[in-house]
Amino acid sequence: MTTQAGPAAAEKATGGQKIVPGPRGVPLLGNLPEFGGDPLAFFERLRERGDFVSWRFGRGRALFIAHPDTIGELLTEVERTFDQPDLGIAFRTLLGNGVVVAKGADWRRKRSLVQPSVRPRQVRSYADTMAGCAIDLADRWTDGQRVDIKKEMAALTQLIAVRTIFGVDTAADAEAIGKAMDIAQKEIGAEFSGLGALLPDWVPTPGRARIKRATAVIDAEVGRVVARHREGDHERPDLLSRLLTAQDETGAHLSDREIRDETVTLYIGGHETTSSTLVWAWQLLSQNPRVRRALAEELDRVLGDREPGFDDYARLTYTQAVVKETLRLYPTIWLLTGIAKEGATLGGMPIPVGTRVWSSQWATHRDGRWFTDPEEFRPERWGATGGEPAEEIPEYAWFPFGGGPRVCLGTRFAMVEAVLVLAVLARRFSLAVDPAQVLPVPSLTLQPDREVLATVHARPVRADGQEGEAAPQG
Repeated sequence: MTTQAGPAAAEKATGGQKIVPGPRGVPLLGNLPEFGGDPLAFFERLRERGDFVSWRFGRGRALFIAHPDTIGELLTEVERTFDQPDLGIAFRTLLGNGVVVAKGADWRRKRSLVQPSVRPRQVRSYADTMAGCAIDLADRWTDGQRVDIKKEMAALTQLIAVRTIFGVDTAADAEAIGKAMDIAQKEIGAEFSGLGALLPDWVPTPGRARIKRATAVIDAEVGRVVARHREGDHERPDLLSRLLTAQDETGAHLSDREIRDETVTLYIGGHETTSSTLVWAWQLLSQNPRVRRALAEELDRVLGDREPGFDDYARLTYTQAVVKETLRLYPTIWLLTGIAKEGATLGGMPIPVGTRVWSSQWATHRDGRWFTDPEEFRPERWGATGGEPAEEIPEYAWFPFGGGPRVCLGTRFAMVEAVLVLAVLARRFSLAVDPAQVLPVPSLTLQPDREVLATVHARPVRADGQEGEAAPQG
């Protein structure tokens, strides 16, 4: 990613800025009803007011920031002058006290134990599984077939996740965990942006009951797989096995509860984010024939008649750009938040202790100051072709995986998975996605609000690498 200041970002917008007031809220609830009704639109409205906008999350003081410089400060100062907020009982019920939630010394210990399992060398070892699962799906698709892309991508990435993370090899394991995870993430989104965000943990609600039941299913599945690993007498190449053998500086291993929390966290990063990214990518490709042709040209030129492997990832620069541009328009992680501690500042301004600071990938990724024609799907802005110069994009104008010391550990895993899956399927097929409007739903991750139906078209490839006449024109 280019990190220079862009054409509209020549000045440091943080210097000399003032905090401007946000929309008037209502007694006790503040701006929560407006936020809960449509969080994405709410953050866009705040962005239009300025780079520092005050608002009320219930009765609590909140500050929205939109400028990449201050977003970078927030992300890099976490653990020093900003703290991880409590994201609610629904969030804690699912993720426990994993590396995403842990703080201070506990977070540093867990990160040091988890990080080795997702380093580039380890991701390389998972690449064959990623591509192999996609090849199996491609072998089942036929020309003219009608599919639900949301369902197909979810099943595919679930299978990849259970094979690479848990080391199991049955669709039943993937389906059981996947169904429970879908319920849990919907309930997290509903509670986080609704009245449940203000309720004490001890207040029972139907949503909290549903997430407890879903989490019980997940715990049982993970516990069963962990037991199977512990009973085995041979080393496995999956993430879970690496977590079971990891030791901190004292020689201590992760406890069973910690193993459970970290595998669930990795599952969400390896399945939920990639699944929704691929759905949005197929929809965007269907709507943009020019981009579809450019992608096909690269796949034909780099791969020819063979399937992709890990070593092709670096060569598939336009495919990477398609994924990056998809994540710009539809970032799976759509907001970040932190709590100001003593000494916190942003843009040179002191931030009162206890202020909850919010930033939104959705709002910043669609800001015309940093991206030319921000609503357009243009992978070329990432410099993937010689026909159009790359845009100068400020660092932290694009942050779908967060940043700073708490950047998502699964970033490399997710990018390699999305690129290889897209390369396998788009080399053989084009998808004509139905024109029915699909809206993003901000739950734990950003998900399509309904089924996404499409017609599969086998892609004839000529010697010059161009699509044949049978390719869809939509």
